[in-house]
Amino acid sequence: MRDFIFRRLLYAIPTLIGISIITFAIARLAPGDPIRLFTFGIRDFTQADYEQLLHHYGLDKPMPLQYVDWLWNALHGNFGESLIYHRESFTMLLERVPNTLVLAAAALLLQLFIGVPLGVIAAFKRGSWVDGAIRVFGVAGHAVPAFWLGLILIIIFAVQLRWLPSIGMLTVGHDQWDILDRLKHLILPSFVLALTGIANYSRILRAETLDVLSQDFVRTAHAKGLRERTVIFTHALRNALIPVVTALGGVLAALVGGALVIEQVFSWPGVGQFTFQAAIAKDYPIVQAGVMFTSTLLVISYLLRDLTYAIVDPRIKAG
Repeated sequence: MRDFIFRRLLYAIPTLIGISIITFAIARLAPGDPIRLFTFGIRDFTQADYEQLLHHYGLDKPMPLQYVDWLWNALHGNFGESLIYHRESFTMLLERVPNTLVLAAAALLLQLFIGVPLGVIAAFKRGSWVDGAIRVFGVAGHAVPAFWLGLILIIIFAVQLRWLPSIGMLTVGHDQWDILDRLKHLILPSFVLALTGIANYSRILRAETLDVLSQDFVRTAHAKGLRERTVIFTHALRNALIPVVTALGGVLAALVGGALVIEQVFSWPGVGQFTFQAAIAKDYPIVQAGVMFTSTLLVISYLLRDLTYAIVDPRIKAG
């Protein structure tokens, strides 16, 4: 197992380097000058000042040399100084990571605790109106744009009904340990972020459960006189969950990356919103740090998926 983990981590190195090169090139080839952008409107700003800032941030070097410098510093834990905030970019990113992880974790729990049961129920109620309703919900979950749904929910539950807050993580003036207020702020963005996953898992579980129920070992379990609950949870559901483990590969990174739009809609102060604002301002170090953080999560997610296989599927453990 140790050798397996080591090999997977070793294979991840060229992937992360490739992502860093693409991100570095796209950020710098995009139109606009970051120095001109954040110094716009300063009357006494001269050409000499401009060239001094270019030299300070290393932007006067050829792009390949800029990348080599950035990569060397990144390997030593320094992702560069923010052009706007004049602070270490990765440190600023880490300050917002807990906020995004809270949102992503809540969305993941909703996906599993809503999507999985819906798929199982649809399978056992095959052909009924319940099955039809769940399948329609699954299609709608994929079809509805997240930003549009977020705005609609804000209008309904925040503006019209005034049941839930519309933006932020905490009401202004409330104590930071007010858990109830934080949960109210979490409901809408976590549901919108989780909707696609709920639709995915309900469809996957329905198909897999129907397939497992037709297998010989399930019929044998029924023939032995085992209780229906034992057959479902001990024999059928465990095997039906294997594709869900596959789908979980990269789900954390997908949630963190997908949170960008949701964080913008609900003004959630997380990594996505911070990276998006940095991209608009052409703050290269923050954009690169944000992309590398998400990419590393993706690699870790796939590694955890492969390790979880051994727990869910006995055949892999035997191998």
